[in-house]
Amino acid sequence: MSTDRVTRRFQPKAIDHQVIVITGASSGIGLATALKAAAAGAKVVLASRDDRELAGVVADIRSRGGKAVHFAADVADPDQVLAIAEHAISAYGRIDTWVNNAGLAIYGTLSQIPLAEKRRLFDVNFWGVVHGCRAAVPHLRASGGTIINIGSVLSERVIPLQGIYAASKHAVKAYTDGLRMELEAEGSPIVVTLVKPSSIDTPFTAHARNHLDVHPRFPGPVYAPDVVADTILACAVHPHRDIFVGGAARAFSLMETFMPRLADRMMERTMYSAQRSSEPPHGVDSLYEPHGDEGHTRGSHRGHVATSSVYTRAALHPALGWSAAAAAVLLVVGLAAFV
Repeated sequence: MSTDRVTRRFQPKAIDHQVIVITGASSGIGLATALKAAAAGAKVVLASRDDRELAGVVADIRSRGGKAVHFAADVADPDQVLAIAEHAISAYGRIDTWVNNAGLAIYGTLSQIPLAEKRRLFDVNFWGVVHGCRAAVPHLRASGGTIINIGSVLSERVIPLQGIYAASKHAVKAYTDGLRMELEAEGSPIVVTLVKPSSIDTPFTAHARNHLDVHPRFPGPVYAPDVVADTILACAVHPHRDIFVGGAARAFSLMETFMPRLADRMMERTMYSAQRSSEPPHGVDSLYEPHGDEGHTRGSHRGHVATSSVYTRAALHPALGWSAAAAAVLLVVGLAAFV
């Protein structure tokens, strides 16, 4: 059964009629999505490890007339994720959209990163998605709903110094695709979407475990987290199989598909220096515990930050799909010219 056939039986509610669960909601993309969803009238359930920060966000949302609750949980623990779902049902009686957003990063070569750190990253980035889907599916089967998993451009194309992060996001893509097919085949009224952002100006680098001798930075182009939040909320209302946030992400994906060795050479030549800042290492991270620097949607990127994506806007509207594809092809041609 195709996604289209499933969605003939299930059409998502408007945002202001939805209950939306968001993991990793105390900063970055998750926080931006929670704030936008609440402002649009959704009932929002925020989850992360930082109880104090979540309580502050919920208080802020409520002070503006929004509806929100929070639940502190580590998505690496399956029982804690089940408890997020139970808390949402207790508060609002149902779940309409579940966003698996929680994630961590590690910078360094694969030979540098200790095995325990690699396992911890997979516990959060991959198993956190598995646990979230496991918690959400039984509730969504009954009345219909949407699962939105946050992947990455690195779900499609690996870059040096983020090899283990990219591996986890490849795994997220495979799990998302597998779950989608199974749910469609059984006729469940559940839409499963994978959102694949480019570089996003969030506290991502500040929270990452870092094995470099400098603080990491984002390779360009860099987009504002609101661009991803808008995409997530659009997918919560209008079903999509998957979508890239930022035309460069789609361009990298096309390079991986049609000219992978050229993509290898391009990444080898550019991505080591592109991810190194001139700042010394900060010496703190959130790999095992939140380090107290939550509550921010934006990071500290010093270059240009795009506040919209023509490609993604086109991709969200099927009538403009050819325009999106053409734009991505032109980007590939332009990138290849520099290699």
